[in-house]
Amino acid sequence: MIVGFIIYWMGGERLENEMLQLHQNQIAQRAANIDDQFSYLENSLAHWAFDPKFNSSLKDVNFFKDFEIARDVTKTLGIMQGSSPLAKQVELFLNGTEPIRFYPEYDVISDREFMDSYIEMLSHGKLVFWSSNMPSDANVTSEKQLTLVHKLPGVNFEPFGALMVRVNKDKASDLLKTLTPYNVGETLLMQSDGSILLSSAGSPQPSGFNEALRNEVLQRNLRSGSFLYDWNKATYTVSYGTFSRVGSDWFYVSASPISAITKPVVFISKLIISVSCTALLLAVLLSWLASQQIYSPIDRLVRMLGANKLFVGHPGEQDEFKMIEKEWLHLSRESTTLQNKLEQQLPHIKEGFLLQLVQGFLYAYSEEDLLKRMRNFDWEVDGRQFVMMHIQLTGFENLEGRFSQGDEGLVTFAAANIIEELAAGRLEQANAINFHDLSMGLLVLLPEEEPYAEKLHALSEELMHTINHILKLRVSIAIGKPASSISQIPFRYEEAMQALSYRNFENENQMIDLETMETIEEIKELWYPFVLEREIIQLIRTGQEQEAGYRIELFLQELKERGAKEIDIQQGMLQLLGTILHAIRHSGMDPNRVYKSANLYEQLTSFREPLKMLNWFKGKVIGPFVKELEARSDGQVKKAVESAMIYLQNQYMNEISLESCANHTGMNAVSLSKAFKQVNGKNFIDYLTELRMDKAKELLRDTELKINDVAVHVGYQHSYFNRIFKKHEGVTPSLYREQSRH
Repeated sequence: MIVGFIIYWMGGERLENEMLQLHQNQIAQRAANIDDQFSYLENSLAHWAFDPKFNSSLKDVNFFKDFEIARDVTKTLGIMQGSSPLAKQVELFLNGTEPIRFYPEYDVISDREFMDSYIEMLSHGKLVFWSSNMPSDANVTSEKQLTLVHKLPGVNFEPFGALMVRVNKDKASDLLKTLTPYNVGETLLMQSDGSILLSSAGSPQPSGFNEALRNEVLQRNLRSGSFLYDWNKATYTVSYGTFSRVGSDWFYVSASPISAITKPVVFISKLIISVSCTALLLAVLLSWLASQQIYSPIDRLVRMLGANKLFVGHPGEQDEFKMIEKEWLHLSRESTTLQNKLEQQLPHIKEGFLLQLVQGFLYAYSEEDLLKRMRNFDWEVDGRQFVMMHIQLTGFENLEGRFSQGDEGLVTFAAANIIEELAAGRLEQANAINFHDLSMGLLVLLPEEEPYAEKLHALSEELMHTINHILKLRVSIAIGKPASSISQIPFRYEEAMQALSYRNFENENQMIDLETMETIEEIKELWYPFVLEREIIQLIRTGQEQEAGYRIELFLQELKERGAKEIDIQQGMLQLLGTILHAIRHSGMDPNRVYKSANLYEQLTSFREPLKMLNWFKGKVIGPFVKELEARSDGQVKKAVESAMIYLQNQYMNEISLESCANHTGMNAVSLSKAFKQVNGKNFIDYLTELRMDKAKELLRDTELKINDVAVHVGYQHSYFNRIFKKHEGVTPSLYREQSRH
């Protein structure tokens, strides 16, 4: 309320004076704009008066005959009229043998009184002057217009005519209204003798207020100024000044009621006072309500804390603050107990967080969020770099009698504890991650720019030695590249995991440091034992389970002897598995039913040890298929087909037919063909052709025999061999030899 009264006082006194000065400056700026408009009109008319087309020859022109000159004059006057916004009409008067005027078109003046007004205009003592007595038309003598007159020619000797610009009264009135910026009040334009030329109301006739203003300004006898003027119980702020026009000086007078200037300030101050009074009343009411309820918060707090259980005797005799203190201490003890339990569970929470981090489940978190969470887990993460290590245990299948199937989680737990303990002895910050599948991760936090290779290599050697001694297992370790941010950790750990796929597929200690390796060595093209693959498929189809398992062992041994890495072994065994499943489907069986919809590919890729992989092939792949095959095929038929396949393998280079093979097995040709298709999944001709093609490809790859000799060795004539080889392989024998050697 005090602020409201201060503003009201300032608006009523001090602010009133400041606003008056501001109003005067504003009026002066707008008056200068009006002065520019009239000056532009004067300069434009002077420019046109000296135009050569308005020379003295015009008074002798017969405009009836020279109508082109008349049209040119009319067009010029129209252009002059459009060049100024204040011009209502531009006229040309010629005082020749027959006085005429262009208004703007050619017109002969016939009215004597009207013509005398023009003749009187030419007798004016000034070359350029403003007139407020020029009639607009001979028939309308009562209406006078403010007119700017410039005699022709533009010198003082014997004028023969004049150019006149009649001012647009409406536009001039609108222009004068800009001197009353609050849209209330009055603006006058008058000559130095006091005659009113224009007013913002549009009428030059003086009203009572205008007459009083005019007299007040004339009495002051100053060229400019401002003052307060009272009229009809209202106070006006009056600003006046002069315009220097050709031939005379004009006065402008602007009067606005002072209430229009100070009204916003007075309104705001009254509004503030009103709102303040309302707020004061509301505050008094709220204070009264609060005083009635001052005890309610304490009562609610006591009830919320269960303090009623602590009351003894009458409630009025108890000290509620002591009750609250007692309950608060009780809650503090419970909070401490919970905090201790949380600290006990913190390692498990940290491990869960790390597990989610390295597996990429926290991708939606920003770097700042991850840093905050790690700080909450008591990690020092500022100015640190992060290194991930992936550790894989191998040789579990070789420890028969020491561990049994299903103990992998127990072994991994023991190894993770060993890793955690050894890392704590060598590093400031390191945390192990247990994946429960004989693999672990280790997150190491090191100061930025600090060399770490020697530390981590020494730790890796100690881990290998300790786990070899205690658990009798071999250790493969991949040390990832350092990460400068937490969000990079999942990618760095993925790189470390992938790096271990290039280890030697042996049960031995191995260490790979990605930081010291520029790139992983280019893997040589994998040699794949196709012959053993065919033998394995043939043995499986004929139900020779034990012999097929032995061939798979040879198959794996062949891959290992060629220097293949773990990833190569996996790819080769995956290809063998795919071939076996393909053969099963060709035999008319559904692999999903045989293996009960198990994902064999996923199971195979999880193996990291040769022995475990072999046992899986024998027990989980060959065994179910042979059982299913035995349940569906007759033993004698299988033996006959096996005998036929052996016969084909031994005689494929000679001329051979279904009948000759049937004679060898003791069956007729039709029965052998059906049995061959049922057991082998292929008909007789396709199997023989595939057998010969495989042998031909082997000779083309591994020998220097000519194409003709290769054809003879596989039982074909040269021309027919080329056609059937290209049909099966898509290329000619010579091109195949060239591609295989490249």
